[in-house]
Amino acid sequence: MPGSVSDTEGMSETGVVEQRWAMFHRWGAAGLLTVGTVIASVAADAVGMTSGERYAAAGLVGTAYALEVWWRRASRSRPGPSSVSTGYYVLRWALAFTLAWLNPLFSFYAGIGYFSADRLLPQRLRKAGLFATAVTLAGSQAGGLPPRGGMGWAFFGAILAVNIMLVALFAHLADLEDARARTQAETIAELERTNTALQQALDENAALHAQLLVQAREAGVADERRRLAAEIHDTLAQGLTGIIAQLQVVANAPDEAVAHEHVGRAIDLARHSLGEARRSVHNLSPAALDGNGLPEALKKTVADWGERTGSRADFTVTGTAEQLHEEVAATLLRITQEALANAERHARASRVGVTLSFMGDEVSLDIRDDGRGFDPLTVPERTRAGGFGLDGMRARAERIAGSLTVESEPGHGTAVSARVPLVRHDR
Repeated sequence: MPGSVSDTEGMSETGVVEQRWAMFHRWGAAGLLTVGTVIASVAADAVGMTSGERYAAAGLVGTAYALEVWWRRASRSRPGPSSVSTGYYVLRWALAFTLAWLNPLFSFYAGIGYFSADRLLPQRLRKAGLFATAVTLAGSQAGGLPPRGGMGWAFFGAILAVNIMLVALFAHLADLEDARARTQAETIAELERTNTALQQALDENAALHAQLLVQAREAGVADERRRLAAEIHDTLAQGLTGIIAQLQVVANAPDEAVAHEHVGRAIDLARHSLGEARRSVHNLSPAALDGNGLPEALKKTVADWGERTGSRADFTVTGTAEQLHEEVAATLLRITQEALANAERHARASRVGVTLSFMGDEVSLDIRDDGRGFDPLTVPERTRAGGFGLDGMRARAERIAGSLTVESEPGHGTAVSARVPLVRHDR
């Protein structure tokens, strides 16, 4: 991805810069000491160095090289500011100051103090270290130490003031950069903590969602058992009772025509009971969803209902249809089947309209009929306690975090509306 390439390039550039700074901190002091030694040696006669000063400078240069060799070994086990690094900084400054006193061109070596104060000195000693380095460089820039005469001291003071202001400016900029880096690091750490907490919340939400679906599946099984028991009681048991009653009349009927009539009634009841049994088995599992999405299953269910009842039945889909999770699809299909069954059994409707609406993160199902309607406050006790009526449909919707509302009035039809979260099919 482009973003990933850019991030990688940024990290690579940062790594290169850090490597170069590490190389400078490791070899910079020795390199500047070498440059200062070469230039001071060439200009020794020009600055008027005596033989004693030359021997002294040579001894100090050798000591400075030995100090650098020792520090490269010692710094491997002491990466941050410590008492040892502070002693190294002070000793190096003393050597540089003395060399610059003998020959101002040795001040090249003293300049390393500006770059290493923050790495070698604790916070409380950094300004003092930078000031000491500024004194050495100002003395070199003023023509050497000690200054000669009042004018020399004034010139040295002016140059020292300029050096101190530059040091203060650079120190302030460095402090700002450090503060920005700390703020950035804290922001990144906070983002990481937030991302970790968000991921944990997402994981917990996924676990709760899975648990909800398992509970909905288990509760759905129990609902189907109760519904099937009510179906058997309301249809099959009553049909069988009627058949027995008709056959009892046949057994006691003296007239063959009367017996034939009651036998026909018994056959009709048996056929009707067989049809109810087949319908109950068909509704036991949402076979209409096998290989189909919810819109196709609802379309077929509504069309079959219209053909069976001879009533007008319309189905409409609004919004962009999506593949729903099986529990959501099964719940909406069951609600539709029960609402249509109620329209057939109780409402005596001549027209039914079913609308499935996909609305962002929600799915809405509306079933309307023009039947005789009823008063929702006086729902028959049979639907409250036995059959899978309005309370059962509402329980189905609430089990998957949805809701169901019913609007009806005697003589003005019924409208059932279910709204559930849009949970997509597992991929």
